[in-house]
Amino acid sequence: MTLRNVAYIDGSNLHNAVRNLPWDFDYARFRVWLTEKYSVEQAYIFLGLMPKYKDLYKYLQECGYTLVFKEVIYDRDGKAKGNCDADVVVQAMQDAYENKFDKAILVSSDGDYAPLVKFLQSKDKMETVLSPYETSKCSVLLKRTDVKIAYIPDQQNILEKEKAPDGDKTL
Repeated sequence: MTLRNVAYIDGSNLHNAVRNLPWDFDYARFRVWLTEKYSVEQAYIFLGLMPKYKDLYKYLQECGYTLVFKEVIYDRDGKAKGNCDADVVVQAMQDAYENKFDKAILVSSDGDYAPLVKFLQSKDKMETVLSPYETSKCSVLLKRTDVKIAYIPDQQNILEKEKAPDGDKTL
């Protein structure tokens, strides 16, 4: 039996976490790992649309992600705000209601997703949460759901960009 699993990725949460890792996170390897480890057919990344990141968006699409954009607004200090939590929840709930997947993989450490996790668990549609942060920075609200949680920083040997033979990080 082939599983139809879907990953719902909070792009901001993932990006903010992996940029602080002591190693270079590889989005292409992550997409392959999602497929091989969790049978993910579709991987949605929810993020704010900012023209300066158009090359990143193109790269992510080439890696096999489906990008779901949210309009970005700016606060008084000029800081971009593109909170996608509600978009992730609505998409996952809609897909569950329409039976578009067997199991969901949520990529976030944000406790705001605890109600979604509980709902998906009640429908036997929740596989795991992949926390972009180490265990101490993953929300206790997610931990209290008793969902399986795996920590992306623990997967360095799988998800780190390969280094070129001359030692720099380009191939």
